[in-house]
Amino acid sequence: MNDEQVIIPETYVIDANVLIEAKNRYYAFDICPAFWDSLLINHAKSRIESIDKVKKEINDGNYGDEIKKWIKATVPPSFFCATDDNDVIKDYQEIINWVMHQPQYFLEAKEEFANGADGWLIAHVKAQKDNKILVTHEVLNLESKKRVPIPNVCTAFGVKWKNTFEMLRELKTQFVLPKD
Repeated sequence: MNDEQVIIPETYVIDANVLIEAKNRYYAFDICPAFWDSLLINHAKSRIESIDKVKKEINDGNYGDEIKKWIKATVPPSFFCATDDNDVIKDYQEIINWVMHQPQYFLEAKEEFANGADGWLIAHVKAQKDNKILVTHEVLNLESKKRVPIPNVCTAFGVKWKNTFEMLRELKTQFVLPKD
């Protein structure tokens, strides 16, 4: 009998700001279509996903039609995981309760956090235990009062988080120029 432990590769769960910033800046659809292809390729390998609340945030927001069209026409439904799992809901309630009891954040910041996708995103990653990593452009800011940064909450709950560039490096993603 073989006692070797099977290693399950980690899955990166991306925040809306990863997609929005990419579209608006450094990986715009017309500048770096390979970025968008890499998301789908890595999703097919079970290495990248997001959640239904992120999809809703993008579709309901004023982020331009290009990203909405990409989601509707190209992204498989499995890319955006449902957040109706009992463990996710339980963790979400725990996270919101924690945020609401943090005296440093202004009430408006707490309400914004509770009404957005961020708490659900963290809960989804937390409920999945060790094989998920949250990917966001937000940074740890323990002095923040006007906003509840995702990394602050992740740190409080022991949830792993990284930025887009760390994810791309770990996935060994490279964008090469086409040969003419």
